[in-house]
Amino acid sequence: MKGLVLGGVSSGVGKTVATLATIQALSDAGREVQPAKAGPDFIDPSHHEAVAGRPSRTLDLWLCGADGLRRNYARAGLADGARAGTATEPSTPTPDICVVEGVMGLYDGDASSSAMVAAELDLPVVLVVDAKAGMESVAATALGFREYAAEIGRDIDVAGIIAQRAHGGRHERGVREALPDDLEFFGRIPPNEALEIPDRHLGLEMGSESALPRAALREAAETLETDRLLAAAREPTAPERERVDPTAVDATIAVASDRAFCFRYPATIERLRDRADLVTFSPVAGDPVPDCDGVYLPGGYPELHAAALESAGTLAELGARASEGLPVFGECGGLMAMSQSLTTTGEDDAEREPGTGTTHEMAGILPADVTMHDRYQSLDHVELEAIDDTLTARAGETIRGHEFHYSSATVDSDARFAFETVRGSGIDGDHDGLVAYHSLGTYAHVHPESGAFDRFLEFAAGTRE
Repeated sequence: MKGLVLGGVSSGVGKTVATLATIQALSDAGREVQPAKAGPDFIDPSHHEAVAGRPSRTLDLWLCGADGLRRNYARAGLADGARAGTATEPSTPTPDICVVEGVMGLYDGDASSSAMVAAELDLPVVLVVDAKAGMESVAATALGFREYAAEIGRDIDVAGIIAQRAHGGRHERGVREALPDDLEFFGRIPPNEALEIPDRHLGLEMGSESALPRAALREAAETLETDRLLAAAREPTAPERERVDPTAVDATIAVASDRAFCFRYPATIERLRDRADLVTFSPVAGDPVPDCDGVYLPGGYPELHAAALESAGTLAELGARASEGLPVFGECGGLMAMSQSLTTTGEDDAEREPGTGTTHEMAGILPADVTMHDRYQSLDHVELEAIDDTLTARAGETIRGHEFHYSSATVDSDARFAFETVRGSGIDGDHDGLVAYHSLGTYAHVHPESGAFDRFLEFAAGTRE
């Protein structure tokens, strides 16, 4: 599967809109497009899926490692049935081109920048440049980004640009003609207020909530040059070692899936489904906890639905089941839901007026009380070392992940932690992972390439036995 990386000159330059317009343009040209995201984000991929009609892959060097990155890309190039290892008819055709949205500016990020991902996969970079107030300067910026790769000794192929917020006519011609011959002009994204995605804490609103109008997206797609994009795309570097799929385990895993628990990587769901039986349930809707051997609570926005979560009854039932020994693994928003209480700011609570935040009871599994803040409390790639055997790692093992949260947790004096933080803030600056019964809640999100979910499955199956 050939691919391209859309890298930006900075954060906020319009990479997501340019990526969505590119997906739309290639789809309209008859191509089956696989979206992907460099970096650990969950929100931008939800917009990719709304346009492409298939889940967006996570390509993060820190989370996956080099071979894991390549395997994840290669796995994305399979039809749904082949990814699941089944002989069933796939629900979507095999993709033939991958569009990877970058993270921040092209070279920004010491753990997994867009440039690192592009270099590891040997994919060309299409640079998204804000052209609203420039022409020759746009070309100079693109040339500087290409030459900088040589200065730092990185093999980054900046193939050309997409001019964001560029008008047609003289403006477009000025940008196009200023580019050197070896930098392609792949088209422009015209200024259009309809192409602005609303945002909130943690980033943009989800694609299921605020998808861009298809008419505006198609209008932007028409100004992109799909033939040039397709000609520039190329096949990535293959993984050195193919993944050996672990054997199935005799376990059923229940995954919370609704507006409060919506941050999960496609590869995570694939791994759980490949090795065990998987069922979903909605704590917001008050679904009963399924008959299962383990529960996964992904991240998301429990603070936006705290009143509903408190009154629905599912979390209270989950707390009772956990106290009886049911393994529950929660990440970030999942940790918040597993706590004793969650105090909102009001601005983040869909049930209340701004400035009137309140405290809601949660599942009561973990000895912590969580409070939301107006400013983010942590944002980083993390590395954790297991203190003792736990739900996602054995003693002494390290796992890598990512944390981004606006909440903080005040823990009881007798709280037990699962991990020491080698990198990152965790819960108290030095530790992450609260442990109670057979359950674990972390601020870190992890990818299945870390091995954490395999350990979780084996633990759940062992508990069943």
